[in-house]
Amino acid sequence: METHERSHRAELASLAHRAMLERGLLPDFSAEALAQLAQIKEPAAMNDGSVHDLRKLLWASIDNDDSRDLDQLSLAEQMTDARVKILVAVADVDALVKNGTAIDVHARHNTTSVYTAAENFPMLPERLSTDLTSLNFNAERFAIVIEMVIGEDGTLQDSDIYQALVCNQAKLAYHSVAAWLDGNAEIPDAVSAVPGLAENLRLQDKVAQSMKAFRHIHGALSLETVRAKPLFDGDQISELEVDEHNRAKEIIEDFMIAANGVAARYLEAHNFPSIRRVVRTPKRWERIVEIAAEHGFRLPSDPDSKSLEQFLNQQKSADPLRFPDLSLAVVKLMGAGEYVADFPGDSPPGHFGLAVKDYTHFTAPNRRYSDLITQRLLKAALQDQPVPYGKDELEELARHCTHAEDAANKVERQVSKSAAALLLEARIGERFDAIVTGASSKGTWVRLLKVPVEGRLVEGHENMDVGQRLQVQLTFVDVERGFIDFKKIGSFKNR
Repeated sequence: METHERSHRAELASLAHRAMLERGLLPDFSAEALAQLAQIKEPAAMNDGSVHDLRKLLWASIDNDDSRDLDQLSLAEQMTDARVKILVAVADVDALVKNGTAIDVHARHNTTSVYTAAENFPMLPERLSTDLTSLNFNAERFAIVIEMVIGEDGTLQDSDIYQALVCNQAKLAYHSVAAWLDGNAEIPDAVSAVPGLAENLRLQDKVAQSMKAFRHIHGALSLETVRAKPLFDGDQISELEVDEHNRAKEIIEDFMIAANGVAARYLEAHNFPSIRRVVRTPKRWERIVEIAAEHGFRLPSDPDSKSLEQFLNQQKSADPLRFPDLSLAVVKLMGAGEYVADFPGDSPPGHFGLAVKDYTHFTAPNRRYSDLITQRLLKAALQDQPVPYGKDELEELARHCTHAEDAANKVERQVSKSAAALLLEARIGERFDAIVTGASSKGTWVRLLKVPVEGRLVEGHENMDVGQRLQVQLTFVDVERGFIDFKKIGSFKNR
């Protein structure tokens, strides 16, 4: 059969199912989980007088264009002085998904939704994650609200957490909101339809930028890696689209980082354990120092996030087109994040890349199990109930979340590589400029500079290390396994 006659979508969906099973993940819900789902007829109801009624506020969601599992809403309130109150509402998933039930067992096993090029594998059944527990447009839902008072300089000055009833006034998308905020497009219809929302979003944007500036002054890293997703024309892949960072994403990013910190500190203040998300001190700092030296910048011999951020900012200004490649090299050398159980009196290692000490995952309970665990801990603390997890259980859950999320990431990468292999099948023998993104005993990996594709360097990898540039030739692709192989044919030519 000719290549163009194959259904890329069906081929990738089949590959995704197999990749899930090979990595120990469950692509399908059990009969018990589906039976439980059939008994859930409507959103959660509460008669608790402590729940705040915040349905009238200017809540809005900002997410990907195609997102249907909406975990959080946000809004801003100008205070009488220069400070601004930021409110983040996080979907109360625990209200319908109780610990130990069949649906929870599935969620605990996979620990995350898996998003692949042709098919998504939600952590929770879609009737929950995209409807009954999702903060959908014009839907009344229960939520956990993080309230934060932000100073003019971007500092967090006060915070609170409580349960509330909320209603999403506008379902917004990153790209259209960012284009409008940047002055490159008209106001989105969903914004102009709600009186006062435009002004509220501009206030949110202003506060988020001040919070971002404050974080980066204190060593949060300005990293921009290339993420590409296949675009389909019918069932065929037509191209790979780079998912670029933008101003609207920064609103959500900065508010979520702050909210996750508030959640961690709230649990600590109430003598509760937590699951922290940490990125330890970079294991290959000496190679990061070498890369900086190659660019004429001197980093200290001991890991220092503020110095690294200064170097990154310099390079972002000097060479913005190549900055994502430098970012990817630094990310690979920093090492992967992990979950750790933190107990009262402990001193967790913190998150090197975000330059924060107290950081949990809380703001995406429809998509990540660690966030659902944190939500249950917070609700117990709010309601003066006992800790719902034992020490050994929480430690095991942290290890499992790290392992399963790593497996999910590998599934997503494998299917992305298969999609890229489908697109490159007809380009065997072509030459490309590339950068080394990984180098270990397991192999050497390169990313092409003009096509957002990563593959293995199978010839000429001797003495190559992360961050080096070279010219490669595409020699082989294997769609089934997502293999894309290159050989080195020369040094990088800066054209």
